Amino acid sequence: MSRRVVHARGGSPADVLTVIEEPEPAAPQTGQVLVRVTAFPVHPGDLQAVEAYQGSGGQPAPAGVEATGVVEAVGPGTPVAPGIEPGARVTVFPHPGAWSQWVTAASRAVVAVPAGVSDEVAAQMLVNPITAVMLRREAEAHASIGYDGVLLQTAAGSSVGRLLTAVSLAHNISLVNVVRSERGAAELRTRFPDVPVVTTEHPGWADEVRGAADGRPLAVALDPIGGKLAESLVNLLTPGGTLVCYGQMAAEPISLPASTLLHKSLTLRGRTVGHWMSDTSPDRQASDIAAAKLIAMAAKDQFDVAGTYGLDDLAEAVEHAQRPGKVGTVLIRPW
Repeated sequence: MSRRVVHARGGSPADVLTVIEEPEPAAPQTGQVLVRVTAFPVHPGDLQAVEAYQGSGGQPAPAGVEATGVVEAVGPGTPVAPGIEPGARVTVFPHPGAWSQWVTAASRAVVAVPAGVSDEVAAQMLVNPITAVMLRREAEAHASIGYDGVLLQTAAGSSVGRLLTAVSLAHNISLVNVVRSERGAAELRTRFPDVPVVTTEHPGWADEVRGAADGRPLAVALDPIGGKLAESLVNLLTPGGTLVCYGQMAAEPISLPASTLLHKSLTLRGRTVGHWMSDTSPDRQASDIAAAKLIAMAAKDQFDVAGTYGLDDLAEAVEHAQRPGKVGTVLIRPW
């Protein structure tokens, strides 16, 4: 038998997610790769998808989109990337239903894990790094980024935020990081001593951001939160600036007067890694995957693991993943 995580309705993930048993998968068909999963991450986006699920009373919906494991078999006549063969370590993304002991994935979603990359890093090797690469590309679309412009990012202590800081430093992009608490700020200052960090705990945090920019234009803001914080970011942006939203952690909507957009000629954009496969050309996908592998090898210290659980402890794992102030990604080992 095989075990996997599903949910039949939307709601609090700890309440609606459940583990079911089903027969082990059949041999893969052409275009497919069968992978025995060794670990998978609990991403915030995974849990948001569970909460927002609209289905009810039908077939249980599978959970998760990323996992790492070992190739069990390759479908007959299936073209695969170099290194994809039985016994090889791989990471799978995107694959709806990745939270399982076994996954039968489309071959194009299976990526070889570089030698020397641990399971803990491999389980996070694609979603977060590809998000960081995607956001860097969005930032660099503004003409001033990489020159006099400053990049502003919120939730900078998150897994994506830390990777984006490392990527920005590697590409000489000036940035100011924003976090919720002084504790989170202290953690980031230890990791990245040369990058200014501002905490929204301070009433005058917006002025601190302006001071950290030191007269340079705050050209682009990257934000996975939304709500009131996004409104504050708009006020910080220089005329012609861009706000990129890549998450929806806040419950309230973003409320902006039209005059702000008109008089400052601002651009608001939304980006999600969930549309990466459909919105990105095959050549760009290959480039992004290569970049993700490089990040996994060069920035291993930024792939923190907040905790590791088994499938029997699914509710505890989900609670930990949603815990404020956690550092790193929660992993589940399904065997």
